[in-house]
Amino acid sequence: MKLITAIIQEDKLDSVREALVSAEIGRITVTRVDGHGRQEKTEIYRGQTVAPNLIAKVEIKIGVNDSFVDTAISAIVNAAKHGGEGTVGDGKIFVTPLEECIRIRTGERGNDAV
Repeated sequence: MKLITAIIQEDKLDSVREALVSAEIGRITVTRVDGHGRQEKTEIYRGQTVAPNLIAKVEIKIGVNDSFVDTAISAIVNAAKHGGEGTVGDGKIFVTPLEECIRIRTGERGNDAV
């Protein structure tokens, strides 16, 4: 089992969610987050150009069985890109081992709970 965490731009959330549903991955958790990487977004405030420290993003977390890891990653990458080649700030995907998953309602554990 793996935990896939994707940080994407806010305007791509619907596209990514639809791509995941099409790939038969329907259980996701979405959180609004702020952060920054290489993406620079400048704004004009009272006549001066300022670069805010943090940019609004969306964090998606998905627990998947090992057989769905590549499918989920492909769906996210294809749906989160801006334009054909993508742009700076499109996001990142992190894949980490998931030791245990427990469904609270039934007590199921492991792959059956995911």
